Formats: sequence, C-alpha cells, structure tokens
Amino acid sequence: MTRLITTLLLLGSLFHPAHATLTGSSIAGETAITFTTSTDETAEAWRGVLTVPENRSQADSRQIELHYVRFAATGEKPGSPIIYLAGGPGGSGIMTAQYTRRFPLFMAMREFGDVIAFDQRGTGDANTLPSCTSSVVMSATSVLSDVEHAHEQRKALTECVSFWKDADIDVRGYTTTESVQDLEALRQHLGATKISLWGISYGSHLALAALKTIESSIDRVILASVEGLDQTIKLPFETDAYFARLQAAVNQDPDMKAAFPDLVAMIRRVHDQLETKPLTLALPQKDSSSTDLTFQRLHMQQLSSYMIADPGRALQLLMLYSAVDQGITEPLAGVVSRVFEPGQAISFNPMSVLMDIASGIDPKREAVIMRQAQTSLLGTMLNDSIHLNAVLPEIDLGAEFRRKPVSAVPALILTGTLDGRTYPIEQADAVSGLSQVTTVIIENAGHNLFMVSDEVTEVIQEFMRGESVTRTRLSVPMPAMPSF
Repeated sequence: MTRLITTLLLLGSLFHPAHATLTGSSIAGETAITFTTSTDETAEAWRGVLTVPENRSQADSRQIELHYVRFAATGEKPGSPIIYLAGGPGGSGIMTAQYTRRFPLFMAMREFGDVIAFDQRGTGDANTLPSCTSSVVMSATSVLSDVEHAHEQRKALTECVSFWKDADIDVRGYTTTESVQDLEALRQHLGATKISLWGISYGSHLALAALKTIESSIDRVILASVEGLDQTIKLPFETDAYFARLQAAVNQDPDMKAAFPDLVAMIRRVHDQLETKPLTLALPQKDSSSTDLTFQRLHMQQLSSYMIADPGRALQLLMLYSAVDQGITEPLAGVVSRVFEPGQAISFNPMSVLMDIASGIDPKREAVIMRQAQTSLLGTMLNDSIHLNAVLPEIDLGAEFRRKPVSAVPALILTGTLDGRTYPIEQADAVSGLSQVTTVIIENAGHNLFMVSDEVTEVIQEFMRGESVTRTRLSVPMPAMPSF
C-alpha cells in the first residue's frame, strides 16, 4: 500500500544554511562532497560507508554496507557526533537532509558536534534489498471484509518472504537489535567515545532500544514523536482520544467549530454509510482516463490513518468526511487517486515490514488492541501490520526487547498534542524509565514537529548546551481551514 508522504514546515529566518568550508579530518573510507539539497542549498560534507554483517548471529553472514553523510562540527568545543535516526521504519537520514525542509536544523546542530545523516540498514543509499510485488491483487470492485483484507495481506507477504529468501536475503537481519549494533559499529568507525542520538518516530524506537543495549556509548538523546518499544502497534482507543483532542482544537476557531460541530459523530455516520452502501469512485489517471474503485469503509479508515499524522492533513481529512456526509464525492476521488492504486498487486518494502514484525507485540497488548478495534473509529487500520506478525513469528524479538529502557542518559522528549501517529500518553509511558528526561509539549503540533516553530529549535539548542530547559510547553497556531 502506498504511504502518504507528509511535508514538513520551513524553519523560517532563524537559521540560514551555511556554505561552510569543509573542516575536520576525513575518516577511513570517506570522500569530500558538496551536499546539495532539493532546493539547491549546499554544504560541504564527508560521505562515508562502513561494512557490517547482515545477521550477526550467523558466523557466515554476508556483509552489507551502511552509508552516511557527515557534516563537520562548527562549534568551538564540539561534543559527541550527533546521529540522525529517520522514522518509518524505512526512512533515509540522507534523504531527510536532502529532500525536506529540515536541512536548516541539520546545519544548526553542527554547533554541538559532527552531524551524521545516517541511512539505517535497508534504507536510502544502504538499500540493496529488492522490493517485492506479489501476485496478490486486491479487487478494485469487490467489497472485502476486514478478515478477507487481512488474509490477502498475509498471503502476499508470505509470497514476498519466499522471494527475499530466494534472493539470499537473511530476513532475520532486519531487526531493531541489529540496527542498534550498527550504531555501535558507526561509533567505532567514527572514532568517537560516545554518540548522541537524534530521532523521530521509528528513529526514537531505535534510540530507546540503543539505551538498553549500548547505554555507555550514548551521550544524550533528542526524541520526537516517541514510539515505545512495545508500541509498534497503536492502541485504537488512543486514536479515538486523538480525535477528541482534535475536536477541542477545532472548537477554538468559530468557523471550524461550525463546520465540524461533532467530528466523531460525522466520522461514524460516514463509516456506517460506506459499510451499508460503498461508493463507486472514478479515479482520475495520468493519461486522462479513469479507473473505478468500490470505495468502502475500510478504505476510508486507511485514508484516515494516512492523513492524521499532522493537523493540516487532518483538517483536509475532516473536509473529505464532511463532503461524503453531504453526498459530494469529487474531492474524495481526487485524494484517493493519489493514495490508492486499484488493480495493483500488493507490494512490500522488506526493511519496513520486517522491522515492524520483529519489534512485534506482546499477547496481552494484542488482545487489548483487537478488543478495542471492534468499536474504535479506525479499527486496526492505523497499524494493520498486526495481521502480518503471524507470517514470520521466528523473527519476533520477544518480551524482553519490548521492556521499557531504564537509563540516566539525558533525554529531551518533544511531543505534539495533535500527533495522530504516536500519542502523548503513550510517549510519556515509553520514556517513564528515563531518570534525566525533559519533556516539552507542543500544543497543536503533529507528528512532524521539528520545524513547526523557531522555539522548538531553541529548546533543542538549550538542551544540547547542557542548559536547563524551562519552556516545557509551547504552542503553535492551528493551520487554516483548507480548501480543495
């Protein structure tokens, strides 16, 4: 299934990307480069590579390459290298610096040490794994039950696992524990006594696992939109609580409140309508033709799961619900055509799906999730990988992996109140074992929160300087009402 890509907000005028002169000595295997972003901003940097085993538990494991870009420190007293850990799983650290508006923050972080845009195993420049397109095609015109949908997903993944094994890929090597050891290998490669970790979403998941395993190698951590080690699959009732927070934010604007007086009731009406009578949408194609899709309740839940990460998209989603509630389908068809591909076979990115399955879920939490899904707004569609774990039970890392870290490493936690992917109460629980933690709540911020305000950057700077962070609650404006 296609993932909806969200766009980050521009930092603004606080920092201007520097055309810095390359400083510092190269490390074995590094090459001097001029790093250029998608908007033609540049910085001198080092491009590096290191080789690690694909599966460290196998003595004869094949070797794989990990790639990174190192921006040399600019501060007078640089500290430990700062390693950026992208989300996903499957995000590329190098591409984050290159293709998002987060580049100014990468440049600003050089005050505190070398900044490493790191491609985790199986991502970006480090990805030599073939994606798999199965032979399983979801019918574009048939109505599928949730059970049938899950069955087709498992069938497709089973086929893809065989495909990867036939390609001599060790599927047991794509786990968070292997990625933690990659971080330790990177630290040694850089010749650093310690490293600092800067991660978001799945990147925070990886950082939390590192705190349990290589704590003595970690200087400090900055984590945004935290995903706990037992939180790969989200609690459906916490998604419902997110919609309640979104309603409270909407109510602060008279026009929005008038448009969405009871968004939960509206969502349930639309779901009930689509369950009883699915829509036939003519989805526009690039060649000016159209393709029909029988759009049903589970499609709307999937679309919601893609769009609730950040409040701007969430408001667009509410407008789609409102349109369908009023019998207007044209805006829906336009958005759905960019997310769904009717008639396309089910495909999987190996790193993404294997990492999630390996992190897994404990039986008790799974039972709670399946019980909550029966009545919650989005069911299991926010994380439908819960249905895939049974395909590869042998790579599950187990309950001990999912136990919360206990650590005294200084940690800065950044949490958005309108994050529709990782939720404030779960984030707080995920880091409850950290004894030197500073949490900053950003009112009205979503999942991708680094660039929503200059104040977020200032807080990060205070933390990295070892100063006391006194601004523990920030606020950013709600996005304006969107239009189609």
